[in-house]
Amino acid sequence: QVQLVESGGGSVQPGGSLRLSCAASGSVCSVNTMGWYRQAPGKERELVAGITNGGRPNYADFMKGRFTISRDNAQNVVYLQMNSLKPEDTAVYYCNLKCFFTVMEYWGKGTLVTVSS
Repeated sequence: QVQLVESGGGSVQPGGSLRLSCAASGSVCSVNTMGWYRQAPGKERELVAGITNGGRPNYADFMKGRFTISRDNAQNVVYLQMNSLKPEDTAVYYCNLKCFFTVMEYWGKGTLVTVSS
C-alpha cells in the first residue's frame, strides 16, 4: 500500500506564491509518475502537472509557465511551485502517483489552495 501526504496549501493573495509538497510512503513502485491534480468547486478534477522518475515534466496548458513541478526520487517527494496565483487557481490540490508497470494509481487526501484578496 502507498500513502500520499500533501502539505503547503493555504490562503494567498492574487499574484502570490505557494509551494505544495507531497511525500509518498509505503510500497512505492520503482517506476512511476508523480503529479498534481486540482478540483475547484463545481468542476471536474483536472491535471495540473506530472513528472516521471526521469524528471520529464508534463504541464496543463492553463498554467502558462506559472507553475513548476519537481521531485526528489530519493525521498519520494514531489513539489509544485505555484507563482502568480490567480483567483481561478482556487481549488483542492491532490497528489497522484501512477505506477508504470502495474498501472496502480494512488491519491492523497488533498490540500486546499485559496487565492483571494
